[in-house]
Formats: sequence, C-alpha cells, structure tokens
Amino acid sequence: MKKFLLLTLLLACFAVAQAYEKRDLLQKKAGIPQLKSSLILNQKWVSYPDYKDRNGWNQLTSGVKEEIISKGEAALNYEWKVVKATDYLEFDRSGSRQIMEIPFTSNITALSDLVLAELAEGKGRFMDQIVNGIWNSCEMTSWALSAHISREQEVKTSLPSYKGNIIDLTAGDLGSFLSWTYYFLKDEIDKIHPLVAERLRENIQVRILDPFMNRTFWWMAVNATPKTMVNNWNPWCNFNVLTCFLLLENDPEKLAYAVFQSMISVDQFINYNHNDGACEEGPSYWGHAAGKMYDYLQLLSTATGGKVSIFDQPIIKNMGEYIAKSYVGKGWVVNFADASAKGGGEPGMIFRYGKAVGSEEMQQFAAYLYERDGKVNHYNAGRDLFRTMENLKYQGELVRVKPAVSQAASTWYPETEFCYMRNQSGFFMAAKGGYNAESHNHNDMGSFSLYLHETPMIIDAGVGTYTRQTFSEERYSIWTMQSNYHNLPMINGIAQVAGAEYRSHNVMFDPAKLIFSLDLAGAYPAEAAVEKWQRTYKLEPQGLVISDSFRLKKMIGSNQINFLCWGKLDLSEPGVVVLEKNGEKLKLIFSKVQFDPVVETVQLTDPRLSNVWGDQICRLSLNAKSKELSGVYRFKIQKM
Repeated sequence: MKKFLLLTLLLACFAVAQAYEKRDLLQKKAGIPQLKSSLILNQKWVSYPDYKDRNGWNQLTSGVKEEIISKGEAALNYEWKVVKATDYLEFDRSGSRQIMEIPFTSNITALSDLVLAELAEGKGRFMDQIVNGIWNSCEMTSWALSAHISREQEVKTSLPSYKGNIIDLTAGDLGSFLSWTYYFLKDEIDKIHPLVAERLRENIQVRILDPFMNRTFWWMAVNATPKTMVNNWNPWCNFNVLTCFLLLENDPEKLAYAVFQSMISVDQFINYNHNDGACEEGPSYWGHAAGKMYDYLQLLSTATGGKVSIFDQPIIKNMGEYIAKSYVGKGWVVNFADASAKGGGEPGMIFRYGKAVGSEEMQQFAAYLYERDGKVNHYNAGRDLFRTMENLKYQGELVRVKPAVSQAASTWYPETEFCYMRNQSGFFMAAKGGYNAESHNHNDMGSFSLYLHETPMIIDAGVGTYTRQTFSEERYSIWTMQSNYHNLPMINGIAQVAGAEYRSHNVMFDPAKLIFSLDLAGAYPAEAAVEKWQRTYKLEPQGLVISDSFRLKKMIGSNQINFLCWGKLDLSEPGVVVLEKNGEKLKLIFSKVQFDPVVETVQLTDPRLSNVWGDQICRLSLNAKSKELSGVYRFKIQKM
C-alpha cells in the first residue's frame, strides 16, 4: 500500500513531542491490588435507573421525555443501511472517507435514538427495531472507519479484514454504546430471541475486550517516551474500552488487570500534556481530548467509589479550564491547527468537569452556553450514552448556575505558548508559538487571529473535510496547512516547514504591557537563510501593532507578509487596507514605500470551511519592494 495511507504525520505516535513529563498520576493512585479491593463489581456502581424502574426514568427524563420518544418514533421505520465493500475501498480509490462514514453514522444515530426512546418510554414498542440495529451491527466485518483500518491491520487496505479486529474511535464508540444497550435491555432483547443478546455479548468480547488485552494499538502509547505524540485518540479509546469492561466483565481479576492497563495508557496522555493545560489540538478537539479524559476519570472514580480519583491534581483542572478561556464570543473560539473557529463545547460535560475539579469558571461558562442557545436541551450526546445519561442526571444543577464568560485581559500558556489578549476597545487577539509537529499540525508557528467586538477579522481558516490526503505525506500541499495561508511572513520567498525541530525561540510575554514576542526564524528551513525574525505583537487601546525585526544571512527572494482576512477589502488609499465585516471596520496601516499590497480571493467550496466562513475569504499579501538583509517592518491595525 502506498506510504500516504500510513497516517504517519498526525495520528501516529512517532512525532517528536515537546511536553512529556512522567507524572503517572493514575498508576501512583492505585495498582492492581488496590483495584481488586476498590472496584465495585457486577455493575453496582451504575447510578441510573433499571429499565423497569419507570418512576426513575420519568424523573431522569423530566422535561425531555417527549422529545426523546419523538426521535425514537422517527426511526421506527428506518431502513438499515449496508456499508458495502466498495464504500470502504473508496478511501483507497479517491481518498473519500464520507462514502463509508455516512451510512455507518446514519445507522448508529438511528440505533441510539431508538435505545434512548425505549429507555424513556419502557413499553417495548422500539425493541424490534433495536434488535434489527444490533443485528445489523453484528453483521459488519468491522466497526472501524475506512480511514483508520489500514494502519492497524496486516493487510494494508481500507477494506476490513475478517482475520482480526481493531479498536479505533468509532469501534470503541459503538462498543461502548452497545455495552450500555446490553446492560439496560438484555432481558427485553431475550424476549424477542436470546440469540441476539448472546451474539451481541460475544461481538463486544471479540471486537473490544479481547483485542485490548491481546494487542498493542498505537493510541495506547504504552511504551511512550518524550518523543511520542499522544493525542485525543488515547483518552477517547480508553474511555470506551473502560466502559465495556466495567459493564461486561465481572471476573475481579480480569477486570482489575484490564482497568490497570487502561490507566497505564491514559497516564501517557496526561504525561504528554503541559502543566499549563492548553489543548494543542484546539477547542473543537478538546471535547474528545481533555473532555474524554474527564469522562474516563469520572467513570473510573465512580466505579471505585471515589477511591481512584485525580481530580485534585492542578493539571487536570488546567486542562478543563482551557475550553472556557478559549471562548471569544458569539460562538467563536480561538482556533489553531485543525480546529474550527466555531464551537464552544458541550454545556453538560463542561459543567460536570468543572464541578469535579472545583472550577467555578467552567461551571459558569457551561451555564452561559446553555443560556446562549436559548436553554435548548443539550442532553443528547448521540452514541455516547454515558454523556447523555450524565447530562440528564445533572441538568437540574446546571440550570441553577449563574452564566458568565471570562473577560480576562490576558491568558498565557507558558509551556504551550498560546497567548490571548483583550482590551476595553473591543479587540481580542490570540497568537501562538510552539513548534510545527503538534497533533493535527499546521505550519502556523507565530501566527495570530484578531477579533473586533467578537467578530473575527484576521483569521485562521481551520481545515477542510478530512480525506486520505489530510493525513498523508501530501498534507502540506493543502493550502489550509501552509504558513503562507496563515498570518505569517514568507521569508526569502520560502514558507515554514513541518517538524518538531521547527519551533519558536526567544519567547516573551508581558501581561502588564500586553506584549507577546517571539523569534520565528526557527520555523523556517535552512534555505530561507534567516538568522532572526523577531515578531512582536502589542495590543494597544487603539488596536494591534505588529513589528518584525529581521536579519537574513543572504538575499534569495523577496519577503512577503500575509494576512488571511474575512470580509471586504478596500485598497483605494495608499498604505492603508480597510477591512469590513458585519458592520465592523478595521484599517491596516503599512509603509507604502516598503510594500506593494496584493489581494487573493480564496473560494471556499469545501462545506467544512464554507459553513464557517461563507463562500470566500481573502489573503492580503504585502510584498516587499526592496531586498534587505536586515530591517524592521511595522504594521498597525486600528478600529475605524
């Protein structure tokens, strides 16, 4: 199989990480002997009502029961879709993931709606369709996505092999969901036919429990070193595996050993993360990174009666508060790498995480999101039945919290090198240092985004729809990944490159003066011949001042300063570019002696981008007129 199917750039665990600290918090809390004595067996830890406890379900679903049942009724005539062999092979052929994912996801959504409706109503009228959905799932060769299969199986193709099972994100999700289905509805399923529940139990054993104990998947990071990348796959998959074992394995010895294996793995994720708690994958990944870590830790604590808990550790709290601090307003969030600029998180999970770590900021932010969306019920977490149940359980507490959003003048993540600054004039800016080998990396070291009255004006575009190319050696041929489509210079006509060695130097943040400064030179290859490129961001009452102080070893090409903009650009006045969007207006002032401005319109045909930004964005390029070995460029961005 071609190299680009190996997913080595981002989802693999071979990139050089910059954060590793061997804390091993979970392993220090408990070993196998302690787990044997503290794990609550036979699912006695489950706090949700049994299927036949109608009063319990009426209380749990109070206020949303009719909505839950209505969604289930919509799936009563659902036609279960077959995920064909050619649907999987389409990833090999064209790089498309969606051909396989659309019917697969449709089936899981229907089944989750049916199961939740049956739990809420308890009359048995959804059971035939639930059995059909279970049977359909068991008929599948694999529960993994076509984009993930070739990495782990012996035959390097996106078509799943019948010779083995792999655990990826969705295989884990479905295993976790079906484990809850088995727990709640086994007796009702047996009334239709005992072979169904028997087959379901065997499928989860063969697809999830046995592979976890008998294989080593990359996301486990069991042999992690300071050079190992550990991303959101780790807590996400481990949470699902833990759920399956806690709901299905009642042998004390086997259960303790399996839980400890998952603790060893999750420790690697925590070890990888900085003490400052920033999520290098961005807010839209936080829910499946730190958020899934929280779910895992909460489930572990619950299943041990609170005896195995690390919610008192500062890093766990810091990782949670990142999501509240990264919110800009009006649904916009600080986005770097593959993260989207739209988001905000799940209110229920953020509230519970905040409650667990004692963060008033998180709880108030969760209440804000709930109120912002018109107090719409956020209970339904789709195939994540644990989150759905927890949302229902704690919704009454969430609605009593006073909403609030952080208005801190600055937020600084000294290890991850994320910097946020805001002022009283309505400006909010975010910039980053770091290195060009982060999880879901873009070559964006030193880039920034600027908002005016919570409207993004100078932006980070994010990423388009994932394809085979996205996670291959072709990744940096995609424009969204390139530094020249971020707010960064092309030095000597050369862009930044990927790799852990390409990183920031001479980083400084002054919260009193609202100044963030760093040397960009280290992010460029040797052929750029750059000795120093000290970029300084200063947020003043009137706006943002950017200065680039540079020194080159030799002149090869021309320098170009790029700004990715959202809105209409007016270049009619020399030395000034006016940017207007949604009634907000900025002017970017530059030296007309030093630069010629050029505007490129970037058409957005990918829905993952156009759903955020509309049909187009613009790249403003300021092209240096003269070639100089050293100098200073200065730009002012002011409100009009």
